[in-house]
Amino acid sequence: MAAAVPDVVEAGGWLARLRLKYARRRDRTVLAHRYHEGPLLVQRSFHPEGEPCHSYVIHPPGGVVGGDRLLLDVDVAAGAHAVLTTPAAAKFYRSGGHRAEQDQHFTVADGGALEFLPAETILHGGCDVNLRNRFDLVGEARLCAWDVVCLGRPGSGDHYASGACLQDLRVFRDGVICLHERLRLDAGDRLLTAPWGLGGRTVIGTLVATPAPPGLEQQLRENLDGADTLRLGVTRLDDLLVLRCLGPGAEPVRALLERAWTLLREPVLGRPACPPRIWRT
Repeated sequence: MAAAVPDVVEAGGWLARLRLKYARRRDRTVLAHRYHEGPLLVQRSFHPEGEPCHSYVIHPPGGVVGGDRLLLDVDVAAGAHAVLTTPAAAKFYRSGGHRAEQDQHFTVADGGALEFLPAETILHGGCDVNLRNRFDLVGEARLCAWDVVCLGRPGSGDHYASGACLQDLRVFRDGVICLHERLRLDAGDRLLTAPWGLGGRTVIGTLVATPAPPGLEQQLRENLDGADTLRLGVTRLDDLLVLRCLGPGAEPVRALLERAWTLLREPVLGRPACPPRIWRT
């Protein structure tokens, strides 16, 4: 199991914790249990497509600074289907000498399904942050999740001239690791500008989906090709599909991920696309 975030935080920081448990009740999924501590909340749930439960996770409205810690723990029971998104970007500001931490841990039981489709994460210049996502799948659990990270806000004059970020993504099935990626995004590193790295692009999008049927990766390549400002790659690790995208802004990257999700939702999750209403407001 993933290590718990300690209750002790850096001087001046706070701990925000949110635990959600989804279960199937009769003919639909419900949010059976919730617990929150600090400014990390969940709004009431919706059922716009019948059985799946849509929930909106609310990040701290003032953003996150050095010393703050966010912990999201989500459990999806057997036969349940949870769709989680966020109404606004998560913002990490200048650290002031302390590191911010965000740990998100998701457990999906055999026969359960999880979609985690948040808005972008913005790393402002001077931040120091660790971002960790871990997905533990059991048996025939299904998953689609994405992550969009923005380096600064160039349109507002924040070019991420200073700052540090460590991303860690892990996907397990039945205790066996399927994917483990670690990426350092440190201001000034050649990775950010070199053609073999980000090539000067400031937004990174990643999508994972499993179990992906044969041929789905080729379908995505054919239908998502043609975006001149984006760099796109789709790979397959056994039945885990991984899509990566680099772009000049959050909007085109997010739009591409939404198109990919629309294409893969029925093959992977057994349902046609039903975008959360908050995406259009």
